[in-house]
Amino acid sequence: MAEILTREELWGYLNADPPLVQGMVDPDLQVQVDGIELTVRQVARFADAGRIGVSEDERGISRTAVLEFDEEGWIHLPQGCYKALFNEIIAVPRDVVAIARPRSTLLRNGMTVHTALWDSGYVGRSESLLVVYNPYGCRVRKDARLIQLVFFKLSRPVRVGYSGRYSGENIDE
Repeated sequence: MAEILTREELWGYLNADPPLVQGMVDPDLQVQVDGIELTVRQVARFADAGRIGVSEDERGISRTAVLEFDEEGWIHLPQGCYKALFNEIIAVPRDVVAIARPRSTLLRNGMTVHTALWDSGYVGRSESLLVVYNPYGCRVRKDARLIQLVFFKLSRPVRVGYSGRYSGENIDE
């Protein structure tokens, strides 16, 4: 049975080598009672169609165009779908898995973030789908907290951690 890591346990993993999360804007604010909040580094709009097939060579990722924050660090996002890149680099140990939920402030403003699972062994600077449902759009500030990652301790470590296509993604940015 998996158990959710508490704030105290998260701090232990943050002090590990490698740390669970690197590059936090404000760790004291981002480390919550039952998770760690991730902050927005970059927002991009989709520039073409993606492709999802059966085999690896049939899969194609949509190109994107990065949107610029204004001189005060804000960006206005009209209703639509965007790709959000986070500031933080995540290194999920082999005895942990994570899922994310949008912060309630997004929901209260007609937005949400859709995510995938953070597999045991994943290392990278993650991306998620940011959706603005509000017909008036929404303003987002660089480094704003978008999601909260909830980490689950597994009953035992996985034998082989994640080694897929997105392993090590966006670390050099």
